[in-house]
Amino acid sequence: MQRVRLLFISILFIVLIFVTNGLTQAAPNRVIIDTDPGTDDAMAIVLALNSPELKVEALTVVPGNVDARQGLENALKIVSLAGRCDVTVAGGAQHPLDQKLITAQFWHGKNGLAGVELPPTKCKADPRFGPDLIIEMVHKYPHEITLIPVGPLTNIALAVSKDPSIAGLVKDIVIMGGSITGGNVNGAAEANIYNDPEAAQIVFNAGWMVTMVGSDVGERTLITRKYLAQLQSSHGPENDFIAKIAEFYLNRSEKSGYSGAAMYDPLAVGIALDPTLGTLKEMHVDVETKGEFTRGETVANRMGSNENNVLHGDHYEIDGVVKLKPNAKVCIASDADRFLQLFVSRIRGK
Repeated sequence: MQRVRLLFISILFIVLIFVTNGLTQAAPNRVIIDTDPGTDDAMAIVLALNSPELKVEALTVVPGNVDARQGLENALKIVSLAGRCDVTVAGGAQHPLDQKLITAQFWHGKNGLAGVELPPTKCKADPRFGPDLIIEMVHKYPHEITLIPVGPLTNIALAVSKDPSIAGLVKDIVIMGGSITGGNVNGAAEANIYNDPEAAQIVFNAGWMVTMVGSDVGERTLITRKYLAQLQSSHGPENDFIAKIAEFYLNRSEKSGYSGAAMYDPLAVGIALDPTLGTLKEMHVDVETKGEFTRGETVANRMGSNENNVLHGDHYEIDGVVKLKPNAKVCIASDADRFLQLFVSRIRGK
């Protein structure tokens, strides 16, 4: 009887170990990164590829920091450097929906990657059109895919316009874009939204809850000389590449008067893998598409309501307020140091 009891306890102990391991080693989240590969995009992609919490299913390329051709070449070279030709890479839109493309080699170098020349890619581009690939993968893995657009929202807008059902089938959509406290290309607009405001307006009003990681928070999450030195203290193909582009990006930012380089795109990936790295607040966000000085501004209603005006004779009177349904979880702060420590440790392979 004692032996039976001991055997039962042993079996129970083994079962508990397997259950505990299953709980602590959850399956990684499937993600598609929609990207216009410049310097901070490259940082974001390498962070994602080296984060066990994420399974990068695909990179879809959108024009933005560089044109579509250069962006596709950069994306293929990055996944090749990482030894990850298993990641699907597909081109998408060639231009914004309703305006000419604005590229940003000023910030990202002539090739978008700080002038760093990567080895020729060993990976092949997928022939599918990026928005179609997004639709296909969302249907293949319903409620499992998180979209992480870190460039203009052209591809996402094309996908959700062609198949509105994907808005209810994605697990989450975490964008790097917008701002609720002024822009980074002018006084009102952030670069990704400014590059295709019509696409952004479609995306924010597609029926899903957008997690918005804006430039205002990115500019309070700075990679500085301290973190650059940590990157430079280790070596390896990915580590050395990221250290070189980080140094270029930091030099450019310091010359422009900043104390560090804004981690725009990497922070969006960080929030996708660990939402506690940011403070999120639900708001209703619209995108200005017509303003002379405000085109591309993300207009966030922080009160959650608008005043209701009722016509009385020759004038209107305020008659209470109309509640607005939130369509975004806006990141209003980040745990900057914890994120940067995570970023450096993942790039160094720790």
